[in-house]
Amino acid sequence: MKTNKYIRAGLAMILSLTLLVLGACSANTKTTATDTRTKVGIVLTEVGLGDRSFNDAAFDGLVQARDEKSIVFDYREPGANLTAEAAFGEFAADQFDLIIGLSDTVQADMEKVAAKYPDQQFLLIDSKSELSNIASISFRAEEGSYLAGVIAGMATKENHVGFLGGMEIPVLHNFEQGFEQGVHAVKPDATVDVVYAGDFGNADLGEQLAAQMIQEKGADVIYVAAGLTGVGALTEIQKLGKYAIGVDTDQFFLAEKAILTSMLKNVDVSIYNAVNSFIQNNHAFPHKEINEGLAENAVGLTALHNITLSDEQKQTFDDLIKQISSGQIKITLDQ
Repeated sequence: MKTNKYIRAGLAMILSLTLLVLGACSANTKTTATDTRTKVGIVLTEVGLGDRSFNDAAFDGLVQARDEKSIVFDYREPGANLTAEAAFGEFAADQFDLIIGLSDTVQADMEKVAAKYPDQQFLLIDSKSELSNIASISFRAEEGSYLAGVIAGMATKENHVGFLGGMEIPVLHNFEQGFEQGVHAVKPDATVDVVYAGDFGNADLGEQLAAQMIQEKGADVIYVAAGLTGVGALTEIQKLGKYAIGVDTDQFFLAEKAILTSMLKNVDVSIYNAVNSFIQNNHAFPHKEINEGLAENAVGLTALHNITLSDEQKQTFDDLIKQISSGQIKITLDQ
């Protein structure tokens, strides 16, 4: 009996040790699998997640890549307690394989960190850098904005439309100029008001500016490219019974009685494609600069709402899409 007792105890000890070793092996295998995936860090704009626009779209592109188990990623939202430079520095110090920054508003901070980490690969969205370790994705957003202008020109009853931008930065100047040229392609004598809020994150300010553009200046269609400031503008435009064009993502659900269409800048698709290209090319980009537009399906319009085009207008719209895609129509940009 005593011998059987010792045997049982010994077997129990062996079983426990076996389970412990197997558990450790299992944990190590899981960690190793995670470690082999590409680590991506993204620094958003100060507006951050929840803007229902640029930041959310970029985040969605990484979520798709993560769900397909090709990457693991983390993100930072600059604000009062974290500068963009510090956010880039954290990712670089932690040796992330790829660090992404959104818009030219974070470019200077990215470049400071990239200069300190010359072997680290960065990707800048919506701007370009001279530094060799910063690749870029830029969009010919003026092409999609041109089409937005065409729809605004077809929709206006007052022959008076407006553009409401967030901050006065180069990429939004491209939005503005494309929109204005699209309006004048179908309504040569239309008035186009241009207003910049100076802020991407102030919904109340967006409401005030939209009201001024409608009530004081007379615009009846406004193209809104202003992040959270734009969300406030869209709700005010709907409240006042006028029409709006959204941007970056389909913003119809924000103001269903006002939105005619939204100009899509498919940031999610472009980031997803860029990350996969980076992985397939052994953590390098085949091209330092990626520039995409209507022909690459990187920009365009959503379905139309609250407007019915005549057969003639449909034909004009379709012809203009083809002419832009083929390069027959060139949007003039003042740099």
